[in-house]
Amino acid sequence: MPAKSQQDWEVDFNPDVQADSQINYDDAITYWSSTPATVNGVLGGYGEQTSVPKADIVGSSTFLRKLQTRMTIPEGVPKTTIDMGAGIGRITRDLLWKISDSVDLLEPVKPFVAQMETELAGVRSKGRLGQIYDIGMQDWVPDKQYWLVWCQWCVGQLPDDVLVEFWSRCRQALIENGTMIVKENIAPVDDIFDETDSSVTRTDAKFRELFERAGFKLIASDVQKGLPKELYPVRMYCLKSK
Repeated sequence: MPAKSQQDWEVDFNPDVQADSQINYDDAITYWSSTPATVNGVLGGYGEQTSVPKADIVGSSTFLRKLQTRMTIPEGVPKTTIDMGAGIGRITRDLLWKISDSVDLLEPVKPFVAQMETELAGVRSKGRLGQIYDIGMQDWVPDKQYWLVWCQWCVGQLPDDVLVEFWSRCRQALIENGTMIVKENIAPVDDIFDETDSSVTRTDAKFRELFERAGFKLIASDVQKGLPKELYPVRMYCLKSK
């Protein structure tokens, strides 16, 4: 679920229906499976011909630099990361491998997984590419411990209760002082359902409520800068297990 235009979403808002109750996983997979396995495709038309991909990576890198002292782990413990809802692997390719010893990826859309072979060839050659899980977040059962769990533009595909269960598993999969980063579109007043890809954009207040329910404490938060004005704001959250 990429950055999205506010204008497109306004037509889908129905205040009488709980937004996350309308999510249909099969509809989402069908939509994304028909989307080109390119940066432009996974970012909803805001590909490399726009400022979005570069601004996104710069914003994430800046946020992580501010958190360096909060993310330290004992010497000798591997910095293993997992990139959730990874699409074609853009964030791993452009950012996560640079700060990790190894990066796993999770992505249920088969054409995107197939494209990873091309996108992540350089990461593989550097010995930083870990396991690829071609399943949905709701089906993921962690089989290792992680220094960093990265969730970006993907959790809108899960209903609230399912998301809390998923994040609870993420929390249990973190090593001591491990970190989860969530980076998502933010709705202004109420959660909003988008029928195009069967996803929900949530308010900042809703995210904070769900973090609490999943057993996380919020360490830091910041707004992504440099995105086109017609898009919803994008906020980054740094979370630790309570």
